[in-house]
Amino acid sequence: LPSEGLFCNRTFDMYACWPDGSPGTAVNVSCPFYLPWFEKVKHGLVSRRCGTDGQWVTVNGSQPWRDYSQCEDELEVTAEEEGARRLMLSFKVLYTVGYSLSLLTLISALLVLTVFRNLRCTRNYIHANLFASFGLRATSVMVKDALLERRWGVELVQVADWEALLSHEATLGCRAAQVLMQYCILANHYWFLVEAVYLYKLLIGAVFSEKNYYRLYLYLGWGTPVVFVVPWMAAKYLKENAECWALNENMAYWWIIRIPILLASLINLLIFMRILKVILAKLRANQKGYADYKLRLAKATLTLIPLFGIHEVVFIFATDEQTTGILRYIKVFFTLFLNSFQGFLVAVLYCFANKEVKSEMKKKWQLWKLDH
Repeated sequence: LPSEGLFCNRTFDMYACWPDGSPGTAVNVSCPFYLPWFEKVKHGLVSRRCGTDGQWVTVNGSQPWRDYSQCEDELEVTAEEEGARRLMLSFKVLYTVGYSLSLLTLISALLVLTVFRNLRCTRNYIHANLFASFGLRATSVMVKDALLERRWGVELVQVADWEALLSHEATLGCRAAQVLMQYCILANHYWFLVEAVYLYKLLIGAVFSEKNYYRLYLYLGWGTPVVFVVPWMAAKYLKENAECWALNENMAYWWIIRIPILLASLINLLIFMRILKVILAKLRANQKGYADYKLRLAKATLTLIPLFGIHEVVFIFATDEQTTGILRYIKVFFTLFLNSFQGFLVAVLYCFANKEVKSEMKKKWQLWKLDH
């Protein structure tokens, strides 16, 4: 029931709910429960003053005056969060540069493998598909970032209707880019697997029909990801249909994508070890000097590691949601750095550093010079 006589009316001032106040007194209520740091300030109080005229005291005649100093987050935490925000922005610059460089290099490598007829063979077709999956992944990441920045970065303050926000075309575009990115991440790993299987078959000298196997490679590289992305997309739409589908509230849906990645990475690791054993045996049989032997083994290892994406195994269980503090930043840095520059590294190692490609490009250059 309302108080009798002169009093300040109970109200909600967009910060807290206030009971009726007696003139000339301060009214105290607990800090609002919705504050992100509520657990730290749950025993704190926020206060407003009720004027002698029965009106709440205001600032500049319109804004409600309140003392919420006990409900503010600690300055140290705010400074820490600001530092974390700056670090994440620097990470974003790092991976944007990485993906941009990778995309340019991958497009150049694809053109080289497509234009030169002498380079058209099953091995280079597999490389081209791997390059394409990396290129699509880089594109989807940059498109997703651009749509996120456009919609949730600048315009969020101006949007009052959340239904309109979530049904906006930028949201649909962002989700489409997210789906494409998840598909390309899976495609990367399964084309790594194709590379591993093909290389293993070459090394053990198995006799097989390349044309028949190439069709199977296409199904494995481009088809397998669909089997996992479609149920993940359905789970997100039905159960976690929020913003850009980037948050993982229920980790069960996250594992729909991660289990096949882990499986492909583990198979690659086993094949990698087997190939290394074969190379080691061949080098031991033909070695001329220890230094030369070590150099060739190191070169073979360096070439194989980025091909099979084994680094995924290291951080597969350490998700962004489950890691905290320095470990999380280390994990995020290495993951973003390796993922963004991996396309560049693969294109260089399997195209531009390839003796066959260099020889073919040299021939074309000499022919062009003779013609001109």
